[in-house]
Amino acid sequence: MLALPRKNTDMCTGLPKWLQLRTELLPGLLLCAALSAGALMLDRVPWLQTHGLSALTLAIMFGFVVGNTVFPRLVDRCAPGVLYAKQYMLRLGIILYGFRLTFQDMGYVGLAGVLIDALVLTTTFALAVVLGIRVFKLERGTAMLIGIGSSICGAAAIMAAEPVLKARAEQVTVAVATVVVFGTLAIFVYPLLHSLNMHWQLLNTTDFAYGMFVGSTIHEVAQVVAAGAAISPTAADTAVIAKMVRVMMLAPFLIGLAVYLARAKTEQVTEKAPAKKGLLARVSVPWFAFIFVAVAGFNSLQLLPELVIEHIAQVDTALLAMAMAGLGLTTDLKAIRRAGLKPLMLASLLFVWLVVGGAGLNYAITAAFS
Repeated sequence: MLALPRKNTDMCTGLPKWLQLRTELLPGLLLCAALSAGALMLDRVPWLQTHGLSALTLAIMFGFVVGNTVFPRLVDRCAPGVLYAKQYMLRLGIILYGFRLTFQDMGYVGLAGVLIDALVLTTTFALAVVLGIRVFKLERGTAMLIGIGSSICGAAAIMAAEPVLKARAEQVTVAVATVVVFGTLAIFVYPLLHSLNMHWQLLNTTDFAYGMFVGSTIHEVAQVVAAGAAISPTAADTAVIAKMVRVMMLAPFLIGLAVYLARAKTEQVTEKAPAKKGLLARVSVPWFAFIFVAVAGFNSLQLLPELVIEHIAQVDTALLAMAMAGLGLTTDLKAIRRAGLKPLMLASLLFVWLVVGGAGLNYAITAAFS
């Protein structure tokens, strides 16, 4: 018998190297799958749904707890699979997220709704960068991630931006924590503000206008649903559509961010020595963002049955939950303690801006287009 080349096999197992690599991934993937399965089961609990605690939030919480208790004893066996879930399952999850969106969503909220979302996104992110870096002296990555989570779509946006920013696990977790804290707070604050406004008649508003306000300013999709449903079905539907339009801005934002970071790096290199590569060569292209847009475009054609879309959405949620679990597992509690209160202070100011400034933008732009 002819022996297989040694470079393609292992002396002990006889398995091809590509199969050995996948075998190494199994313990970590199974751990992430178990944590995400628990999160998905609890996601069905009405109380958690009412309070906007989604499967993604629960998955990172479970991962964080296990990561700082049991995981250090399992890290040698589980690390490859956990890192695989955190990186590659995340990208696939973001791509499949496109099946939740259609370009027709933009038509429902109109040009005014698109403009509101765009202005809320850009102003909130700019404010996060300025305050985070110049006032609170945070690392650029931390400030940007908090801004991204507040301005686009919470934890999913933070995770999508992580490979572009090359952020550390603790930076991502700190940013996600701010989304959990202030997004959950928004679930109670927004309906209260709406009730007070209806009582005092400070602003002439409707359920549609309230839904636009909620969808354009609250962090997570689950939190948007909870805050909108607290008022009326019309408010909830409008809020979700406005939020989906905001989510669609994730891809162009990531591409623009990649170009900005590449340009900044080129300028730094040029100051010290002539750059060997041009700007385009330095751009860390988030290819999954392009595919995300393509998937949303395909979904806009409405070629697939609704049942198939629902199943894809379920698979997508499971993949994102596994990625979140992987993130939690690789986050060190000591690193979060070192971050201190500054990230929460930054996120609190952004929350105030989203409530006050977001309301102002909504009112002004709606009035201009009416």
